[in-house]
Amino acid sequence: MNPDQYIVVINGKPQGPYSLTELKDLNISANTFIRKPGMDDYKEAHAIPELRELLGFSYQKTAPQYFAAFDQRLLASVIDHFVIFGIYSIIILTSYIFIEGKDQRIMAFLIPFPSIFIIKLIYGSIAEASKTQATIGKKLLNIKVTDLEGSRVSFGISLVRNFSKILSVIPVFFGYLYSFLNKKNQCWHDIAANTLVIKDRLI
Repeated sequence: MNPDQYIVVINGKPQGPYSLTELKDLNISANTFIRKPGMDDYKEAHAIPELRELLGFSYQKTAPQYFAAFDQRLLASVIDHFVIFGIYSIIILTSYIFIEGKDQRIMAFLIPFPSIFIIKLIYGSIAEASKTQATIGKKLLNIKVTDLEGSRVSFGISLVRNFSKILSVIPVFFGYLYSFLNKKNQCWHDIAANTLVIKDRLI
C-alpha cells in the first residue's frame, strides 16, 4: 500500500484503499474512522492533519473510551517484573564470578533484592511519561497511560501514579480489584493521579 492510500470504515466495514484525491468524492464526516500506512489503529478523520486540511475539518479532542481490562494490565505488569528480575539475576550471577562462598552468594542475591521495586518505580515513571506512554509490558499489550483527556502525562504525575500503587497493594490488593467496580477500569493509584490506562480501538 502506498503512503498516500487510506482505508475508510463505511457502514461498519473497512473499505479501500483510497488515494487522498479519491477521499474528496466520498461522504466522509469528521468522525469517520480512517487508517493509513504507519498507523497502529484507525483514527477519526479530524485527528489526521492532512484530512483536516483537505476536507476542512477542525480537530475535536475527545476523552478516551476504550480502557484496558484488568487481565491486560496484570499481564503487562508480570512482563515488566519478569524483564526487571531477569536483568537483576544476570547482574547478580555475573557477580558470582568474583564471589566464591555459598553464604556470600546468597547474601549478594538477597541484600540488593529490594532495589527491584525501586527500579520498577523509577522505570515505570519514566516509561509511562515518555513518548510511548508505556512500559515494555504495556507496549506488548498495546495499552498506555494517559491523563483523563487522553493526553500524555508528565513525569511528576507518572511518579505519583507509580508511587501510589502502594495504596492499591496494602489492603489485600483491593485497590487493583477496584477496577472491576469502576467504569473506566481505574485502580486506586489511577484515581490518585487522575490517570487512565487505555487500549487500542477495536474495529
